[in-house]
Amino acid sequence: MPKMKTNSSAKKRFRFTGTGKIKRKHAFKSHILTKKSKDRKRRLTKTTLVHPGDMNNILKLLSLK
Repeated sequence: MPKMKTNSSAKKRFRFTGTGKIKRKHAFKSHILTKKSKDRKRRLTKTTLVHPGDMNNILKLLSLK
C-alpha cells in the first residue's frame, strides 16, 4: 500500500502546541473590515485552539491518526 499523503491545506493552517493540542487562526479577518469593530478585529487576530469535536478530523487530514 502507498504512503498516506498529508492534506496540504491542513498542514498550512494548523500548528501543534507543546502539549499536543492544535492551534488555528480565526476566520473573517481578511476583508470587509470597515463594518467590524476594533475589539472584534483584535479578537480575530489571535490564535485559538481547535474544538475537541474537530480534533479527529484534523488529525486524519494531517495523516496522524
